[in-house]
Amino acid sequence: MSTIANTHYFQSSDGLNIYYRDFGAQNEGTPVICLPGLTRNSRDFDDLAHHLSNRRRVITIDFRGRGYSDYDPNWENYHPLTYVADVWTLLDSLKINRVIVIGTSLGGLCAMVMAAQHLERVAGVVMNDIGPEIGPAGLTRIQEYTGRLAPVTSWAEAAKQARDIYGHWLPDLSDDDFLRLARRGYREIENEIPRLDMDANIGRAVREVGPQKGDPWLIYAALRDVPVTLLWGVLSDILTADIIDKMTAAKSDLVVVPVANRGHVPLLDEPEVLSAIDTFIEKVA
Repeated sequence: MSTIANTHYFQSSDGLNIYYRDFGAQNEGTPVICLPGLTRNSRDFDDLAHHLSNRRRVITIDFRGRGYSDYDPNWENYHPLTYVADVWTLLDSLKINRVIVIGTSLGGLCAMVMAAQHLERVAGVVMNDIGPEIGPAGLTRIQEYTGRLAPVTSWAEAAKQARDIYGHWLPDLSDDDFLRLARRGYREIENEIPRLDMDANIGRAVREVGPQKGDPWLIYAALRDVPVTLLWGVLSDILTADIIDKMTAAKSDLVVVPVANRGHVPLLDEPEVLSAIDTFIEKVA
């Protein structure tokens, strides 16, 4: 039996309204917070949150500029340090001192930053197809399309656009699957026409914000004593085998879960993924 989520907003330190959902708030144990990918939002975690919420409290968030959260008038704020600051504001408002973080892509990078800033507050991390280094082919691909997709006029066009973007990395998905994926990444804003549910200026930030602050491998080192499971879409051009080798060399207890027929990113509904996350959650107090 799935848990009904409570929908809320909180205010960021700079006055934006940020959307989140709270599943299973009555449950014991360390809560779980789910952080989405660059162009995605909290709806990507709906199935997983329902799956986990009979055992744990699960919180999902729309980063600023995505989903039901406010867009930031200053595009330069679309940066992991800003997103992490928003996460801390949320957790503090809920009086949650320690969490398990499940982070997809950008969300996984934010999880590393959280551990580097407040290690004592991060009980464990599940990183979904991301590491401290990004494959150059994948980075170029993301920079080229983010914020530059043509508008669509129907859900059929939205599903086709989702297939055009993700089809190579999700080769076994059906037309209905891509429509479902589109309904999580697009939303009807007006006139029943779906629109990509993100600020196009996020693409500008990806291309223009400049080099990342700090050595990402030093940030990853903050996870040395933290339980970490790494989900790897074996077709991924973002998380490559050589990057995983470096990650394992730096953290020998890293648990790597290969996910067949997935690139960037696994959808978190695959049987091997759910099994790995269930095992991980049960081991973390």
